[in-house]
Formats: sequence, C-alpha cells, structure tokens
Amino acid sequence: MAPALALLLNAFVWGVSWFPFRQIEAHGVHPVWATALIYIAIALALSMVRPQAWRGFAAWPRLALLGLAAGFTNVGFNWAVTQGDVVRVVLLFYLMPLWSVLLGWAFLGERPTPGALLRVALALTGVAVVLKAPGVEWPVPASLPDWLGMAAGFSFAVVNVLLRDLHAAPGMSRALAMFAGCAVVAGATALAATGLGAMAAPAMTLASVGWLGWAAALGLGLVLGNVCLQYGAARLAASATAVIMLSEVLFASVSSAALGAATLDGRVLLGGVLIVAAAAWSSFARTPGSDDDRPLPT
Repeated sequence: MAPALALLLNAFVWGVSWFPFRQIEAHGVHPVWATALIYIAIALALSMVRPQAWRGFAAWPRLALLGLAAGFTNVGFNWAVTQGDVVRVVLLFYLMPLWSVLLGWAFLGERPTPGALLRVALALTGVAVVLKAPGVEWPVPASLPDWLGMAAGFSFAVVNVLLRDLHAAPGMSRALAMFAGCAVVAGATALAATGLGAMAAPAMTLASVGWLGWAAALGLGLVLGNVCLQYGAARLAASATAVIMLSEVLFASVSSAALGAATLDGRVLLGGVLIVAAAAWSSFARTPGSDDDRPLPT
C-alpha cells in the first residue's frame, strides 16, 4: 500500500507542475532553462550534503543511463506542458504504460500477467475516451508538444525499468543520477537551443526575479516527488508503476480546469474514472502467485 501511495504523491506533483512552470515562463524564463537551473541547484545541494553518493556510479555504471532517461523525461514533459494543451500532453505522455510493460518484459523478464494486461487496457481505454473528442481522429503527434509528450512518456518508462533494475543501488546515488542527468540534459538542450535562436536566454533583471520563488517551491516538490518515485517504483512491477502513475492525468485535468486552463466535460470525466479505476485496481491487486498475477504462459 505504501509504495502505491508514494507513486500517487509523485503523480500529484507532476500533475500540477504545469502551473509553476507557466508562472516561471511568464517571468521570462523558458521551461527548459528553468528545468536546467532547478536541477543544477538540486544536484549541487545533494552533492554537498551527500558527497559519497557519487561513489555509487563506480559500482553501478547504469546510473548514468538512469540520469539520461530522467533528463529526457523532464525536458520533454516540462517543455510540452507549457507550450501545448495540458491535458492532451499529459495523456500522450501516459501512453507510457504500453512502453513500461514491453520494456519490463524485455529487460526485467516481467512477463505481463492477465491482470496487468487488463489493468493497462482499462487505463488506456480511459485515455482513448478523453482524447477521442467529436470530429477528432485517433490522436497522432500533430505538433511539437505532442511529440515531446510522447517522447517523454517513453523516457519515463525507461526510468521505471532502470529503477527496478537498480533497486540494489544506494538510494542517494539513484537520486543524484536523476537530478544530475536532468541538469545535464536540460542544460545542454537550453544552451543549444539558445545558440540556435530557438529560445531566449533567461531574463535576469530585477523586474523578473519573481520566478525564483516559484522555482524554489517547484524544486522542493520535485525532490519530494523523486523520493516517492524511487520508493514506489523500486518495490512494484514496472507495469503496476505505470498504471498507478496514470493518476497524474486526473490531477492535471482537475488542476488545469480549476485554474481556467482547460474545460472538463462528461467525456473527460468518464475517461478519468476509467484511469483512476485502473490505478486503484493495480494498487490493491492480489499478491504474486494468485490467479490475477500468474504470468502468461510462454
């Protein structure tokens, strides 16, 4: 129960993160630059408090891959959610359960159980209900935010699989890998895009420093979310983690509607109910060895 609740808290942090990122952007700081600056600060702080965390990289070289996957996840999601429709981006991001089940099967040997497949199917049905608006064909990437949302979802599935694979690595080393990876990937992306003229450098005038408060609050939330993600993902199957994290769709939909960034109608509410039902089913699934969790025959 505790791992599932931890993942739900992480989903809440990310489900509402679009709002502070948009506030930061309103002060003249592009979300990719904000991501880089926030994670540089977090990585430096963790390095000073727990310098021994770097030692884990020698024993667990795949921590570098975890960092890169986390970095691409954050850059893609944070950029997309501030440029596109919040609910659409989050839903495209959460095509991730398919990637997680396939990656978990391929790299962790976690053959999907009948129950896992049914839960994923229920959750994806909810996603389809939300996206299949009248007159809109089955969603395909139609813009940069769409592509970024889907790419971020795939990267997050890789993060989930690597967290399971690296469950024996020190927790602080895993956290440092993710924070440092986000700082490196976001920083490199921001510098390259600014150099090419695709985005502006951060505004650092006295009139624009209001973004610092939003960045500090967001940074604290991201640290808490990372701790919860590590705790939950390291203790649950990749498929279960993927479905539980779908609750972020509900958090993003409700928060964006409440703050005037989206409109919730019956179709969206129905899809949200299906997604939450799948997440609840995953949270209270029976223990391994039961009929529900017996692997499919090969």
